[in-house]
Amino acid sequence: MGILGWLGLDGGCEAEPVALTDENFKTEVVDSDLPVVVDVWSPGCQPCRALVPTMRKLTCKYEGRVKVAHLNVETAPRAVSAMGVAATPTALFIKDGKILERVVGLRGQHYYEEIIETDLLGLAPQEEAQQADLN
Repeated sequence: MGILGWLGLDGGCEAEPVALTDENFKTEVVDSDLPVVVDVWSPGCQPCRALVPTMRKLTCKYEGRVKVAHLNVETAPRAVSAMGVAATPTALFIKDGKILERVVGLRGQHYYEEIIETDLLGLAPQEEAQQADLN
């Protein structure tokens, strides 16, 4: 991975977060073999819109290791209720069907990456740095 890829600026990735619905929530999240980041958003929410590029970058950066998905509160009310989401944007970090971390509000990309690497992937900070050097 080059410096632009490391910074999330390479532009070469076309991956998109998985669109969640009430119908596919169990399959895509609860039963997922990969850890999942769920971006819960609502129409008209400006911070939710600001989070879209970050979630796309995370989708590309962790492709094959972590599933990134987005869920519209208006089209998946049962899933929203099951996760106990009360505000948007909310990012949920889920592993083995359990919510390990919940972030309400907008944060920078590095904040989400730290949670993914430590909580979902189990990498210590120095292990992640070594991994980046090897790739």
